[in-house]
Amino acid sequence: MAISDTEIRAVVADYLERYPEETDLLAEPVRQLTAGEGFASRHTFPMHVTVGALLVRGDEVLLINHRAYGGILLQPGGHLEPDDVTLIDAAVRELVEEADVDPSQVVPASHTPVYVEYGLVPARPAKGEPEHYHLDIGFSFAGLAHVDVGCIQESEVTGADWYPLAEAERLVGHRIARAVRGPASIG
Repeated sequence: MAISDTEIRAVVADYLERYPEETDLLAEPVRQLTAGEGFASRHTFPMHVTVGALLVRGDEVLLINHRAYGGILLQPGGHLEPDDVTLIDAAVRELVEEADVDPSQVVPASHTPVYVEYGLVPARPAKGEPEHYHLDIGFSFAGLAHVDVGCIQESEVTGADWYPLAEAERLVGHRIARAVRGPASIG
């Protein structure tokens, strides 16, 4: 059962209720969510949804080197799959796929995302994808003391490691601080 557009709209609305200062920034993707459908499919253009997972363990966060983006450091994440049931479950699936993290060692910090970002993705002719936008919805997770990286998904990831929070924030941006701080209350 694919994630519904209704769920996507509700999660984005919950996010904007928590972070109203981003309403103008996300006006265009919200307009598209209202007017369109099928946003869980990676074949929906000009925009579809992706998920990210910020896994915090103590004073560190897990970052990966993602092949598709030239090896830049990012949080684990990616496209939704047809059998994903919720956005947060899709984020956990991406953690497991890309970094072989044991899902029993991961606890959601909140069911409200800590970031929603709208970004342009260049055309990928080899994949039959025109230039399009990702609406990336990111969740924060707390890793239990023994959580660690297993065998990385080498087809998509060239490395995965734990970074001190200050360094990760410098490399990846404000979403790291939100992952550590989390939303004001558990959603």
